[in-house]
Amino acid sequence: MRSIIFFDIDGTLVTEDERAIIPQSTREAIELTREKGNLTFVNSGRTAFNISPKVKELGFDGYICGCGTYIEYGNKLLLSSTIEKSECNRIAKLMRECNVTPVYEHSQGYFFDDKAPMTDGLKYFMEVFVDSGIDVTGRVEDENFGFDKFVIWVNPESDLEKFKKEIGKSFSIIDRGDGFYENVPLGYSKATGISKILEILNIPIEQAYAIGDSTNDLPMLEAVPNSIAMGGAEVIYPYVSYITTPIEEDGIYNALKHFGLI
Repeated sequence: MRSIIFFDIDGTLVTEDERAIIPQSTREAIELTREKGNLTFVNSGRTAFNISPKVKELGFDGYICGCGTYIEYGNKLLLSSTIEKSECNRIAKLMRECNVTPVYEHSQGYFFDDKAPMTDGLKYFMEVFVDSGIDVTGRVEDENFGFDKFVIWVNPESDLEKFKKEIGKSFSIIDRGDGFYENVPLGYSKATGISKILEILNIPIEQAYAIGDSTNDLPMLEAVPNSIAMGGAEVIYPYVSYITTPIEEDGIYNALKHFGLI
């Protein structure tokens, strides 16, 4: 019976630094497991347009993006959920009132708010985007402004209490640390994406595997019986069934080999 494997990107498939290395052993592992008839899926908080070509070149059967707000299988779009325009505008106004720095993420692009405080985090993000050829011209004032999810950075003057009270009514707020928060509409997660794919492909949960490296991977890791933490990701060790080696020490290859997937 074929198995299905869900991979996070940053820190799992690709090193989470400016080098953005994909180990050769990772390439080989994905190729080998697909040759055995197993399915491979990206399962990322990134929205669809921000899956880099070098990740796609690894060869995946499908993509779960934006924490479950977008699902694609075999080049066919199965789900794409964007928040209603009026609600997007309301949230943008609220973020200004809370004095936080947002980036609004759509499956086809990013939108920024020039009235928000500039932070080191946003500055770094935009530098990375520009270096990667990602369009950073989208603004909340644009006619096509809209988003599937969003992230924020807070500062000493931010009204974090108001932010959590209001946004928590309709979003899961994920604390990524260092004043950085990821916000996903209630009812969507990396886990709901897995559930949807398993249902469509009629694959039993026992044949599902997930590999990640951070706390935002927990919904995905807790959704399957075969959960794998990358070496060095100590914060999620208590929640997984197997700990592999670090990414640059053949972590993906060793994990798939351990479970007999290659």
